[in-house]
Amino acid sequence: MRRLHRHAARGHWPTDEAVATVTLDFDARHRRRIRLDLDGGGEALLDLDRAVALAAGDGLQLESGEWIAVIAAPEPVLEITASELGLRMRLAWHLGNRHVPAEITADRIRIRPDHVLQDMLEGLGANVSEKLAPFQPERGAYHGAGSPHGHAHDQSHEHGHSHPHDDEHGHDHEHEQDHEPDDDHDHRVA
Repeated sequence: MRRLHRHAARGHWPTDEAVATVTLDFDARHRRRIRLDLDGGGEALLDLDRAVALAAGDGLQLESGEWIAVIAAPEPVLEITASELGLRMRLAWHLGNRHVPAEITADRIRIRPDHVLQDMLEGLGANVSEKLAPFQPERGAYHGAGSPHGHAHDQSHEHGHSHPHDDEHGHDHEHEQDHEPDDDHDHRVA
């Protein structure tokens, strides 16, 4: 079986060299090792060093040097709109306060279907509709490719502090010690 051994983010690989595509929903786009069925037929083994949160437009490279383009599959989502900017901001705050993965654009928010959240959002004045669309939620401020929560750290750095949100949602975020800071994170302690 052909082996996909390298990931490159959108804009960082030669898209004109893609020889195939693979269409995956949000859950299937966070993987390290899995057999993938390619869109035009055939299969390949995704075999990365660590789990990566793939996004639409990313590339996966075969050992032969060929590239496979990642496409986000349409899936059930709730699309949230509001005519007033202030209300859209409040809705986004309420979802963020609940750690809900959300795709946020200037005119809408998408989340996974959840009747409790839908009732809350409608009660706040939102227009909520069910859609079938690609889902690419925002990556967290502590984003790292190795964490399904979006805040593991790809490279090593020292911590003399903990994240203040560790206890808020019932789990701790592991951090390696005795290592250099990386360029992707700002770890100033106030």
